[in-house]
Amino acid sequence: MMLKVYLSGEIHTDWREQIVAGAAGLDVIFSGPVTDHAASDDCGAEILGAEDDKVWHDRKGAQINAIRTRKGIADADVVVVRFGDQYKQWNAAFDAGYAAALGKSLVILHGPDHGHALKEVDAAALAVASEPAQVVDVLRYVLTGKLP
Repeated sequence: MMLKVYLSGEIHTDWREQIVAGAAGLDVIFSGPVTDHAASDDCGAEILGAEDDKVWHDRKGAQINAIRTRKGIADADVVVVRFGDQYKQWNAAFDAGYAAALGKSLVILHGPDHGHALKEVDAAALAVASEPAQVVDVLRYVLTGKLP
């Protein structure tokens, strides 16, 4: 069995790299959003033309990024959504809801401080992890039936 896993959520820590490295040797294909913050923010204006109003600048970028996000989530077998501590990730919450609406297997990753705020998101997930290594353990178990 092979899994396609979309890694969504915060882009300010190395959680994606930890999961990819930990899953080495497993039959997993990872995808995710553009994690270059400047490229993600500015892609719309760079590709379609500058905007004087920051609202429209951001909207153009969000819409272009949504093409990649929708495709990645739609193609995924498992969607992992990470909520970090530093910022409110409304985009991550949106991705989790979109994945749940599509019936995707959803794994949520966040620290204990977000437990109450994310209770509805957590309730839609099939697993809620607090560390990237736990996500790897979930993937390993799903693919091999082996416990850590």
